[in-house]
Amino acid sequence: MNEYKNKFELCVRAIIQDADRILVCKNKENDYYYFPGGHIEFGETAKQALIRELNEELEILVKRVSFIGVGENIFNQEGQEYHEINLVFEVLADEVEDKSREDEIDFFFFDREKFSKEEVLPIFLKEAIIKWRKDKKLFWLEQN
Repeated sequence: MNEYKNKFELCVRAIIQDADRILVCKNKENDYYYFPGGHIEFGETAKQALIRELNEELEILVKRVSFIGVGENIFNQEGQEYHEINLVFEVLADEVEDKSREDEIDFFFFDREKFSKEEVLPIFLKEAIIKWRKDKKLFWLEQN
């Protein structure tokens, strides 16, 4: 029997747009970008977790949160297997600036062209967001 290694993660991700731009973040130690958000803590709803994470990272006032899809990802990072489920939400907020409150993370607004060219992980979720921005249809995806 395999020993449970607690590599299962339940996360929330925010799609924050400003005109034609979309907000992404980057850990200063990595070469890739990802969507703002983070882990849901025990006893927290997805919406509560998203609002908490965005406040911790960006200190923004969230006006509306709308569910847009789910992305399930099983991946290997530095020799460790991970299984994460990302609940993805469109977030409307007042005065979003790309200034981080956390020392290890930077935020950037990318226009459509830059967003399509940069490495935003997971790739299948980035592609789903590109499609969603066109058709606004809910999605459920899995990457293994």
